[in-house]
Amino acid sequence: MSVLVSTIAASTAIAFPDLGLKPTVFEIGWFQLRWYSIAYLAGIFVGYWYLLKLLKQPGAPMARRHADDLVFYAALGIILGGRLGYVLFYNLPFYLAHPLDILKLWDGGMSFHGGVIGTSVGILYLARKEGLPWLRIHDYVACCVPFGLFFGRLANFVNQELWGAPTNVPWAVRFEEMTVYGKVLGPARHPSQLYEAGLEGLVLFAILWFMFWRTKSRYEPGKLVGAFILFYGIFRFGIEFIREPDTQLAGFAQATGLHMGQWLTLPMILGGLYLIMTARKRRERVEPTAGTASVA
Repeated sequence: MSVLVSTIAASTAIAFPDLGLKPTVFEIGWFQLRWYSIAYLAGIFVGYWYLLKLLKQPGAPMARRHADDLVFYAALGIILGGRLGYVLFYNLPFYLAHPLDILKLWDGGMSFHGGVIGTSVGILYLARKEGLPWLRIHDYVACCVPFGLFFGRLANFVNQELWGAPTNVPWAVRFEEMTVYGKVLGPARHPSQLYEAGLEGLVLFAILWFMFWRTKSRYEPGKLVGAFILFYGIFRFGIEFIREPDTQLAGFAQATGLHMGQWLTLPMILGGLYLIMTARKRRERVEPTAGTASVA
């Protein structure tokens, strides 16, 4: 019976090649412009544009000139932290044997959790250097991150990576999978990349938008970034149940009962709850004349 269901699901699922999507925008000789690169750039630039809108509101924790510096540090943190996070969390044995491959960013392999750590390091450096409130800067930056998550997950879909588990839902997709016989259409799978784009991108942005623009959350240091890591953690933890684990970590997932991504989100969920529950104690007020925040 299960074989019959799988056969019917495969015959009715969307074949990825029929969508006409390619990971490469164009090629000139050895140079390739890939959608994954555009996704990173779009996330950074759109996030920067939105950050400037947030900074125009009363009580902003930094000035425009600080935001310009922050973009550089954040971009560096995303790239270096994301790559090193992937190496350490997801494929360390391989990279210990092939250390030069760590530099091959074009082959893929970035960790969101590593990118978060890298960005936080950049924020802490800027805050210490300029004497700025580091936690409130995290709040503002957190509101901008869903843009990058949205574009990044769409790029994952176009790249046919990080796909979901086999399923018979009507919107299932059959991706091109590499086998010993070459590329073949695999089983019908959840397009989990699109689920994550919707939850981690659109829904998370909506939550933070409401908290920033319709409440006083931005005057409670840690509340916005706490909400970000809490809801991201919840969304990611749940989606991992219908997402295939990385091939090299399939044994780890089977042995522990959870995917690596789920284990990494548990500290985020707990940390997010703590920041939200303690944010009121750190509440700040806006000086009506100076336009800057100070502890009440």
